[in-house]
Amino acid sequence: MTHRFFALAIAAALGLTAASAQAADPVVRTRFGPVAGERVGGVDAFKGVPFAAPPVGDLRWRAPQPPAAWTAVRPAKAYGPDCMQNPFPGDAAPLGVTPAEDCLYANVWTPAGAETAKAKRPVMVWIYGGGFVNGGSSPAVYAGDRFARDGVVLVSFNYRVGRFGFFAHPALSAADADHGLLGNYALLDQIAVLKWVRDNIAAFGGDPGNVTLFGESAGGVSVHDLLTSPLAKGLFHKAIIQSGGGRAGLLPTLPLHAAAGERSAEAVGVAFAAKAGVSGEGPEALAALRALPAQALVDGLNMATSRTPTWVGGPILDGAILPREPLTAYAAGQWSRMPVMVGATGADGFFFGGRRDDIFAPFGPRRAEAETLYDPTGQGDIRLYGWQVAGDRMFIEPSREIARTLSAQGGPVYQYRFTYVAESQRPSWWAAPHATEIPFVFDTVDARYGAALTPADAAAAKAAHAYWIAFAKTGAPAAPGLPAWPKYTTASDQILDFSFAGPVAKPDPLKARLDLVEAVAEAKRP
Repeated sequence: MTHRFFALAIAAALGLTAASAQAADPVVRTRFGPVAGERVGGVDAFKGVPFAAPPVGDLRWRAPQPPAAWTAVRPAKAYGPDCMQNPFPGDAAPLGVTPAEDCLYANVWTPAGAETAKAKRPVMVWIYGGGFVNGGSSPAVYAGDRFARDGVVLVSFNYRVGRFGFFAHPALSAADADHGLLGNYALLDQIAVLKWVRDNIAAFGGDPGNVTLFGESAGGVSVHDLLTSPLAKGLFHKAIIQSGGGRAGLLPTLPLHAAAGERSAEAVGVAFAAKAGVSGEGPEALAALRALPAQALVDGLNMATSRTPTWVGGPILDGAILPREPLTAYAAGQWSRMPVMVGATGADGFFFGGRRDDIFAPFGPRRAEAETLYDPTGQGDIRLYGWQVAGDRMFIEPSREIARTLSAQGGPVYQYRFTYVAESQRPSWWAAPHATEIPFVFDTVDARYGAALTPADAAAAKAAHAYWIAFAKTGAPAAPGLPAWPKYTTASDQILDFSFAGPVAKPDPLKARLDLVEAVAEAKRP
């Protein structure tokens, strides 16, 4: 009896120990130190993991430097600060934490136990949008747990925005502590996190040889930039560009230097410095700029105020990080060839109002054709045809041009159009606005629509999410039980439309409009 009792006690103790171990926080050892995440619902989440040193003080406007190593287990259950900015009121993806200049943190979601099982799961790295002046990794719609639930390791991260992420000044160029890596500090952050993924993701159960980079809006522009940057070559293997434009003109893309009197990134930096009370082009000017309070550097900049002469506008043609406009690089074959998905939403773009002449004048001698295509009766609602013109010119036709250019070089390219609108929004939205596909791709529509979510919305999210996962796993968006998504060719002009009736492969219904936009854009190219 005593022996039996002792055996039962030992068994119970072992059971409790096993249960405690199972309930313990998952711990992963990165190359800089161990981190403890959180296990919820079959997913291990690690948040706020440093991938670079805080870009403050003398590291403001420097390429990201390695973080200081640590030995004690570091808690990784909460997002680090999003990067310093002036949050945009009404943002569909509001920040979940307070912004700060110390912001270079990554987040990883992985299937529970994948890190200890030495799994080699496909990896997806998300780049948020926000016009390069707003955005962060903390919004609820960007949570990666649904990707991890479905067998993918999802990585999100913060990159510097606004004047912290893109800034040039003669004093900065003269100092050049990073040997020619100037201006595009946000892109350097993105490259740094891709290197961090290469070096650390296996410890989280991910495959560093199967990394898909995807982003929307400014994040999509970033994917274009990284596909054509020699510094990002080999760091990822598939790319998804969501509403990332592609033609020159969506953003200023100024040169770092320019001839006297011409607009350049350095000239914009000098203008901001003057506004901030800093003069000169020597070390004292750089020290004074780096000493400015973070809020003074923000200076009210966000998506509503970004048209200002003291903001460079986004990525800079610096000659090293970004040698040339992406479309020019694509056409010359100067890009990291890989499978690509590219597309836009049905009501992409931004229309801020104006007169009929403002909308149609850019079509020049082909204005009459444009008016016939967009407003055949001449009595249409300017808010509708104005938005259609803006969307076609900014995002929809450029995505087709990218698909045409890359497919002509033999690359596997898949083009989509996301036209589905959540049922609760249909009385307000005539089509799917910019960025509305994101919660469907992440399958976080419950976080976006809450009690208004319908079964049809949830089904649309499952479908979009499944295609994105299939592409990450194999390089082809062939999702079980869903319609085949054909490769794009100019001859077939086939897209996959995420429609009210579900995904449908079909010839592009906007072909006539897009052909006109393309003809006008090509006539203006240098």
